[in-house]
Amino acid sequence: MPAYMIFIREQTLDRVELEAYWAKVVSTLEGVPIKVLSAYGPHVTLEGADVEGVVIAEFPSMEAARQWYDSPEYQSAANHRHRGAIYRGLIVEAT
Repeated sequence: MPAYMIFIREQTLDRVELEAYWAKVVSTLEGVPIKVLSAYGPHVTLEGADVEGVVIAEFPSMEAARQWYDSPEYQSAANHRHRGAIYRGLIVEAT
């Protein structure tokens, strides 16, 4: 069953850290069965506080999404994202 990983950037804290994340994250995706459906495209906030951007990626399963997210390679890159901005992240399984 496909699963969708969603990252919501609420507030940028340090652009340099985000740029370090963006530079490192690309190599973590090599060979990973991921389809990026949207990455920081135009959005409309319908409810709640507005956000700076949204990324939605499709994985073949919840397990595949967790395997990538929990990998040492991605977590090394994610350290920069955590220092660079306030994000919300979640995985939603297709129904």
